[in-house]
Amino acid sequence: MSRGGRPADFPALARDRDRLPPVYLDSACMSLVPRPVLRAMEEYYRDYPGCAGRSLHRFSEEVSRRFEGARRAFARYLGRSDPRGIVFLRNATEAIHQVGEGLRWKRGERVLISDREHNSNLILWQRLARERGIRIEVLPLREDGAFDPEELERHLVPSVRLVSLFHTSNLDGRSLPVREITERAHDRGALVLIDGCQAAPHERPELDRIGIDFYALSAHKMLGPSGVGVLAGRPEVLEDLRPLVVGGETVEWSTLTDHALRPAPHRFEAGLQNYAGVLGAHAGLDYLEAVGLDEVRARELRVNRRVSAAFAGDPRVRRWGPEDPQDRPSIFAFSLEGVDPHDAAIFLDEGHGVMVRSGMHCVHSFYAARGLPGNLRASFYLYNGADDADALVRGVRELLERVGDRRISGTSAGTAALPSRRASGRPHAAGSTGVAARSAPPPRRAAPGRAASGAGSG
Repeated sequence: MSRGGRPADFPALARDRDRLPPVYLDSACMSLVPRPVLRAMEEYYRDYPGCAGRSLHRFSEEVSRRFEGARRAFARYLGRSDPRGIVFLRNATEAIHQVGEGLRWKRGERVLISDREHNSNLILWQRLARERGIRIEVLPLREDGAFDPEELERHLVPSVRLVSLFHTSNLDGRSLPVREITERAHDRGALVLIDGCQAAPHERPELDRIGIDFYALSAHKMLGPSGVGVLAGRPEVLEDLRPLVVGGETVEWSTLTDHALRPAPHRFEAGLQNYAGVLGAHAGLDYLEAVGLDEVRARELRVNRRVSAAFAGDPRVRRWGPEDPQDRPSIFAFSLEGVDPHDAAIFLDEGHGVMVRSGMHCVHSFYAARGLPGNLRASFYLYNGADDADALVRGVRELLERVGDRRISGTSAGTAALPSRRASGRPHAAGSTGVAARSAPPPRRAAPGRAASGAGSG
């Protein structure tokens, strides 16, 4: 690979001599971290481990300069002309909560969401409905996830105060036309909050040009560390939000009886910040931009097309979402006839070194409405190539060959088992011998309720 994005830049992809080479196809959950990110975080703790904005010594001055530099970098990337609109939080979930909890709702006002939102953009509204009397308006998308503008108009009733939708679906990789949605929502007087977790790692949202009021993302999906999120808001609308937490850097002045808060973004960044994480996120952003988003998309699309073509016409492999990989470049979501998705994921990992996501992908409501147990999701990023696609295809084909005509699901297999097979260079693994024989992963692989329910990050 050229211009960055090389597997050698990602320590997690280093081959262990006693294991199969890792084929990481779960970047929609969490991307891998390149060496420059690790260096940036280490440098903070080693060279200038101070508190930003609090002291006047050299450590504090250096981390303050770099922290605000990271804010400006995310503003440029996201298309916010004013860096005061960039708030650093723990993750996109906290960013969505800051908006939802921070708005001063009136009883009966509505939030409009789609029928396939991540739990982070659903459960909050259910709680606010119970506690503050807001109402949830649900926008149904077509069965393949396509957007219907007429349906949106029908649901943009006068009481909708906020439209809160995903930009790109973590179910199947389809994106919504956020510019059109924003224009229609603003025409009706509603604010717009977009969950950008699955879009920002692959494209620039150009927030000011589109006019989006609030945009949430997590750095751990775009080459950065965990524990860093961004709420990119228009500064004028941020000033109307009530901060979730106050104290520390949020305070302009205080007495024993009163206080004043600082302007945005600082009023939302209470307490000591995750400086190493934010600086690491900035390094990840620099790395991503050095590769180039056009190049990132081209690489993802090549891998997705290779996988999609390999399974085209195979009735045992059900593809989810748009037919054309162009409409879902970073995600190939699928189900395998007769195989429990968790069993399949373990088989692919332990038998072929291929890591995919299985379960309900934090969109339980979508699966519950259809009576489905979940599915598999392979997600691609800038470090994936043809070899990764081929490894996934080989693993799935071997699994289907082993299952054969036996229509065994993980929940009804009883004592059925497949012939044993020792993976080359690896110890005997349960996932490669009895893949269709159980529905829940063994305790050593996941705590009860985690993999079995598809819980966890999207």
